[in-house]
Amino acid sequence: MKPEEFSEELVQHTVALEKTSLSLIEAVNKMVDRMDRVLSLFEEAAKNIEKTEIKEPLANQLETLLEQNKVIARGLILLEKYIREKTPMGFGDQPSFESKPLPRML
Repeated sequence: MKPEEFSEELVQHTVALEKTSLSLIEAVNKMVDRMDRVLSLFEEAAKNIEKTEIKEPLANQLETLLEQNKVIARGLILLEKYIREKTPMGFGDQPSFESKPLPRML
């Protein structure tokens, strides 16, 4: 390859590289702008959440629901123990039913 051809090709590649770098820089700038908007959206949402009084009543309601579920679970366990004690055969000794094949559909 002649030195002139090499220089010309080197200039073309350099120009192409600069164009690609420029478009990459523009894309990064657009992404930074979008990220700034998203961040400001989250900051605004956080401010609105702090202003509202949803946190505490919701937490209290969830705590109450959790306690109710615990009471119900304890009651079901006690009921199951009572039935096991009062039933002479127990749950495991119940007679099993035979399964029958389903009738054929025509």
